[in-house]
Amino acid sequence: MRCGCLPLMRIHRHRAAGFSLLELLLVLFVVVLVTSMVTLNVGSGSRDLELESRLRSLSEVAAYALDEAQVTGRDYALQLREQELDGRPVVTFSWWMRSDELGEADTWESPPPVQDVFAEQSLPQEVEVQLSLDEGPLIDLTPALEARAVPQPQLVLYASGETTPGVLDVRQRDTGQLLWRVEWDLLGRFSLLPRGEALEPL
Repeated sequence: MRCGCLPLMRIHRHRAAGFSLLELLLVLFVVVLVTSMVTLNVGSGSRDLELESRLRSLSEVAAYALDEAQVTGRDYALQLREQELDGRPVVTFSWWMRSDELGEADTWESPPPVQDVFAEQSLPQEVEVQLSLDEGPLIDLTPALEARAVPQPQLVLYASGETTPGVLDVRQRDTGQLLWRVEWDLLGRFSLLPRGEALEPL
């Protein structure tokens, strides 16, 4: 009789030491959930850093262009455009220099290449921008079809060292949430305001 009970006890202990399929699936679900949350947070953080980096670059190149305008005596300008890229809207910004040819006061040409400082750049596709100059209405950043090949900069950095004050709001495209605000004054001093709240002078 003792010999008959021993195998049953061993089988019972063996079953108690293992995991059921339901327990394994539950553990796997928790691991996948935690991994997904970490990946989303890391991805969101890298996108935020990329956006901040591009906006800082925009502000720093603007300050450099204003210095160049004063040194060369020729106006520089910034053009923002919203255009289609792979079927999705994207905001690009490019730099221009006023032509020095006689009678070409409103003609713009590409500035001389200086270590790609004035290379055209774009913002992440997830954002949209709203530009306003001198407390005026928002400026349409979508050029007309017939004018797309002609430079039409909105912000001019004058050789006198001045520019038109303005505000550039950068928002999440799908929600409209304000992510960054770029402001500048008459003397071209740019500031970055995270979510339009805290002033951070450059």
